[in-house]
Amino acid sequence: MTRYWLSFELGFRPDHEPLFEWLDSVEAKECGESVATFLSSKSKAQIAKEVTKLVDKETRLYLIDLKTGGRFVNGKRKRKAVWDGYAKVVGELEDSA
Repeated sequence: MTRYWLSFELGFRPDHEPLFEWLDSVEAKECGESVATFLSSKSKAQIAKEVTKLVDKETRLYLIDLKTGGRFVNGKRKRKAVWDGYAKVVGELEDSA
């Protein structure tokens, strides 16, 4: 059995039930907002194939395991992270004090 983590961003998709049903069926545990963990004997590729069928192309899914790390199995990384620029602002505030 391998432990996996699935991070999901449903976006504006109103039908999240298929993914939630799948998470319930694998007895996934909640790990914060839009992150779940579960154990499975299936390969990462098999799980990726299952979950991508449950969502539309706009839904971002990031699947992680300890051996190979993580990757997007649906969607892709955003160009700019929400936290981009914060370190510079904090540094500027410290210099002016």
